[in-house]
Amino acid sequence: MITSSMYLALDFPDWQQTEQFLITNQLNEVPVKVGMELFYREGAEVIKRLRDRGHPVFLDIKLHDIPTTIYKAMKNVAKLDVELTNVHSLGGAEMIKAAKAGLLDGGAGHQTKLLAVTILTSMTGVMLREELRIDEPLADTVVHLAELSQSNGADGVVCSPLEVELIKNQVGPKFLTVTPGIRLAKDDMNEQKRIATPAKARALGADAIVIGRSITQADQPKQAYLVAEKEWTV
Repeated sequence: MITSSMYLALDFPDWQQTEQFLITNQLNEVPVKVGMELFYREGAEVIKRLRDRGHPVFLDIKLHDIPTTIYKAMKNVAKLDVELTNVHSLGGAEMIKAAKAGLLDGGAGHQTKLLAVTILTSMTGVMLREELRIDEPLADTVVHLAELSQSNGADGVVCSPLEVELIKNQVGPKFLTVTPGIRLAKDDMNEQKRIATPAKARALGADAIVIGRSITQADQPKQAYLVAEKEWTV
């Protein structure tokens, strides 16, 4: 299992704004998610700075490339000592295997958990059919990708909270489900389509959640964080 279960998405353009937000709101040592925007600006240094501040890190870079490239990239990611990182499951079996092998070969006394992204929470069944020409129902596609990921070495998947129960029933209760698209009840959906509140995600059986704008764009971010944490942990 994983030691953290609620990750704050640090969707800021640079380290200066990230650090200011964390210090101003006294969000010390909370688990955080670093995505492409921040990582591509600051690089591995941002992970070191967060780790030095005591933050467990989910490095959310959703890699998708040929297996050899993924293997080499994940060997480097392993040296950052993050809790979680991920690839796109649509990269296929060999790519997922290569990602896991890279993490294992690159780790030095620690093991980063590998997640595979199923279908992005911004996507719908209509988009799958009309844009990607995937005719299977969205939920069936997510479960299939979860099975593919597990059988090729992934420790879990990134999925909508709405698909957690299906995945657990089909793949097993120990397979990790990490769910983005988390909003407090009063907040806008934005571009997310398949979302849930922290309480709903907990009720559906998610192992971990990622929550961002409901906190980072709140009038009182620390209070919003505490509300989300209470919902998630009760």
